[in-house]
Amino acid sequence: MFNEKMLESAKKLHFIGIGGSGMFPIVQILKSRGYEISGSDNNESDTLALERNMDIDVRLGHDAENVKGADMIIYSAAIPPENPELKAAGELGIPVVERSDILGYITRGFGSCICIGGTHGKTSTTAMLTHVLMESGLDPTAVIGGKLPLIGGNGRAGKSDIMTCEACEFVDTFLKLSPDISIILNIDEDHLDYFKTLENLIASFRKFAENTSRVMIVNGDDKNSMKAVDGIAGKKIVTFGASKDNDYYPENIRKVTPVRSAFDLMCKGEKLAGIEIGVPGSHNVLNAVAASAAALEVGAAPEMLSKHFSGFRGAGRRFEVLGKRHGVTVVDDYAHHPAEIRATLEIAKTMGCNNVWAVFQPFTYSRTKILLNEFAHALKIANRVVMSEIMGAREENTCNIFTSDLAALIPGSVWFPAFEEIAKYVMENASDGDLVITLGCGDIYKCAKMMLSK
Repeated sequence: MFNEKMLESAKKLHFIGIGGSGMFPIVQILKSRGYEISGSDNNESDTLALERNMDIDVRLGHDAENVKGADMIIYSAAIPPENPELKAAGELGIPVVERSDILGYITRGFGSCICIGGTHGKTSTTAMLTHVLMESGLDPTAVIGGKLPLIGGNGRAGKSDIMTCEACEFVDTFLKLSPDISIILNIDEDHLDYFKTLENLIASFRKFAENTSRVMIVNGDDKNSMKAVDGIAGKKIVTFGASKDNDYYPENIRKVTPVRSAFDLMCKGEKLAGIEIGVPGSHNVLNAVAASAAALEVGAAPEMLSKHFSGFRGAGRRFEVLGKRHGVTVVDDYAHHPAEIRATLEIAKTMGCNNVWAVFQPFTYSRTKILLNEFAHALKIANRVVMSEIMGAREENTCNIFTSDLAALIPGSVWFPAFEEIAKYVMENASDGDLVITLGCGDIYKCAKMMLSK
């Protein structure tokens, strides 16, 4: 069991899985506080290179020798119990702490910690908010689920009392955080392998809201989000959404270019700012409204929003245009839920391309089984659908579900077991003027890169 005094008395911290996207921001924050840090990982990456440039002792491969001399071991949830470093720590009596417990501890050290939750849009909204606060000179600490171009990574250690933190609901991880300000973007059926029912998911978001000390910023148009905060007393509730019934809402929404949107930010009938963002889609307009409400709560002025949102061009793997090959544009997106896939493909269809290709990697057997029909309906928006095998990740296929089951519901779709086969098929059949978008939260982005090398 993690005790915060353990970290206060520690000097040397060792990270198992130090190259993970969730680990890197924590490494940056704790390094800035004077801790001596070492770590290990199985694969070379850009993150490991960045950490070595921070004078961190990073070792490739996991070995019991790596933990010797450490005062505490921090590991990610992806590390199995049989990991030799975890086992060695136990034998040596070195305290072992999971990443989410450390992140919760860090959030309690800020006077204005903004935690961004929701089934969809967490990373984009956290990235937007961080971008605007940084450009406004408010110097936040940040933990983001994707790469923000402004900082060249997914986290940073700021010097102010403000923190932005993506709050993931899976296995109730976000309940370890201590938000002063929370954002609930939406609540939709997901992670039902853990939550089992939508009602259980809503109940967890309610606990997340109850853990908020000052202000809850909630999607007033989303009935599940409003149900989660209904009756919570003693805290300020601010609503945002598309309708004028909310405290914050957009008016005069317009598409400036295929990938840029603009709108007027309204608050209770008054125009606060004209905002332009470098990402497409109505869902990103609402994300920007939510981010604006949070930025205003921590001291950003409306004119700062007008000035600095325009420089935001998205987070990594969020409708990220990777390049063009033989006249075919290749885009990568993290969408892995039917609602996200639908929103992403609807955007793609408005961009004036000849054909939109959806290249989808289903993620987890349980999600694929539970939402099979919804996935099929969303993917049918594309002109052509190509799929990979299901990435099981943390699961065994006890559901007896296969990509072929999904393909049977989508006329004309095809699937292949290997990314090389997918990339070859797409690039041999796509035409000049087509748009190909890889979809999924696994490693389907590797397939996108293969297409650009064909």
